[in-house]
Amino acid sequence: MGFSDRLEGYTGKVREVLESAEVDIGDEVEIVVDESKKFRGILMSRYELADPDFIVLKLPNGYNLGIRFREKIKVEKLSETKKPIFKPLGKPQHLPSLPKVTIIGTGGTIASRIDYRTGAVRPVLTVEDLLSIMPELASIAELDASILFSMFSEDMTPREWSMMAEKIDQYIKKGVDGVVIAHGTDTMGYSAAALSFALQKPPIPIVLVGAQRSSDRPSSDSATNLIAAVKVAGHAPFGEVCVAMHHSYSDDIIAIHRGTRVRKNHTSSRDAFKSVNTEPVAFYKNGEIIVNRKDLNTRYSGQYVFNPKFSDKALLLKFFPGMSSEIIEDIWMRGYRGIIIEGSGLGHVARRLLPMLKKILDDGIFVGMTSQCIYGRVNMRVYSTGRDLLRIGVTPLDDMLPETAYVKLSWALAQSTDIEEIVKIMLTPLAGEIGERSLP
Repeated sequence: MGFSDRLEGYTGKVREVLESAEVDIGDEVEIVVDESKKFRGILMSRYELADPDFIVLKLPNGYNLGIRFREKIKVEKLSETKKPIFKPLGKPQHLPSLPKVTIIGTGGTIASRIDYRTGAVRPVLTVEDLLSIMPELASIAELDASILFSMFSEDMTPREWSMMAEKIDQYIKKGVDGVVIAHGTDTMGYSAAALSFALQKPPIPIVLVGAQRSSDRPSSDSATNLIAAVKVAGHAPFGEVCVAMHHSYSDDIIAIHRGTRVRKNHTSSRDAFKSVNTEPVAFYKNGEIIVNRKDLNTRYSGQYVFNPKFSDKALLLKFFPGMSSEIIEDIWMRGYRGIIIEGSGLGHVARRLLPMLKKILDDGIFVGMTSQCIYGRVNMRVYSTGRDLLRIGVTPLDDMLPETAYVKLSWALAQSTDIEEIVKIMLTPLAGEIGERSLP
C-alpha cells in the first residue's frame, strides 16, 4: 500500500509508526504515550519545515495538539477519514438567446477549496463546479467551460501567456460573445497585460477574474467576482482585455480594470486590485454594467490583431541603493536582450551604473526606464542623472507600469531583433498602456 501522498509532512520514524498503523491524514486515531496519557483526535498533515518529531492531532474541541514522538508510542486507527466530496449539480438550464460565454480555467484561489482537515487550500474545484453552484449565471449567459491548465499563477511563464492567447483566439473564431479567464491573483496583472498585447482590440470582452478567498469561505469574493466577469464578457459594449475584482471591501461594486493598467496592491484584501494612473473602464453594480470611459474599443470593431508570441529574454530589474554594476553585466552575459528598470523617483539609478549601462546599450540591448513610484510618470529631463541616462540611450517609458513594461518588452522582443524597431514598439501605445494623463 503506497502512502507517498497520504501522510503529508511526516518523515522518519514518525512516518514509519503511522504507516505501520495504516492510518491516513484525516483518520480518527488514538495515540497512547503511556498508561496515563492517551489522546484521541483527527490526524492532521504537517508543514514540511516543522519539527519532524511531532504528531499533530485535531482534538474534539477543535484545538490542534502536537505530541512529541517517543519510541514506545502507540497509534491505533479508530475510524477512517471521510474524504470531503464535492458533487457538481450539473450545468444549469440556459435561457434562449443569451450571449455565449466561455470560462477558461488556469488555476488560482477562484478554482480552489479549503480542506478543513488540514487547513490547506487545494485546487479541487473545476470551472464546471463553479458554474453548478452559481445558478444565477444561467440568467446571464449560455456558458461553456474548459480547463487549459491548473497551476499557481507564480509558476506562469511567457509560454503560458501564449497558450492562453491561442486558446482565446480559438474561441473568438468559434463566435463566442465573451471569454472569462479564471486566474490566480498573484500574477494576474502580468497575464492581463500579456493578453492585451497578444489580442489587441479584440472583438469581444476578455475578462480575467480571480478570488482572494476560496469559494467555500464565508468571506469569499469568488462568486461575486465571477458573476460580474460573466456579465461583462457577455454584455459589455466594449472589446477589451480587462480584470474584474472587488472595488472595495464590500460586495456591492466590482471594478473592471484595463488589462495594462491594473496591479495587485494588497496581499489578501478583497479590494487588492486597483487601476493605476487611470480610472477603471467600468463598474458592475446591482446587476448592471456602468461604462466609465469613452476611449474603449467597441465590440466587433474589425480592428482585431492576434500575435501571441513572447520572448523569454526580457528582464525586470528593480534599482536599489548599493546596486552593483556587476548585476547588469551578469544580465548582459546571460544573453538577455532587454531590461526594464524600476528606477527611483522620476526615473533614476546610481551614477556608478551608467558606464555598464552604456556598454550594453552600445551592444544593442534595449533598456527602458519606469518608476518604482506607483503613481505619476517618468521624467528624465529634470535632473542631471536622468539627462545622462537619456544621453546614453535609455528609453523613458512615461507612465507605463513596470510589470506592463516588462510584458510589453517580452512581446516586442518576439516581434523584432532590430533595436530601433523595438524602441518604436515600446513607445507606441497599443493597448492603453501608455500616454494617459496621470491622476493627481
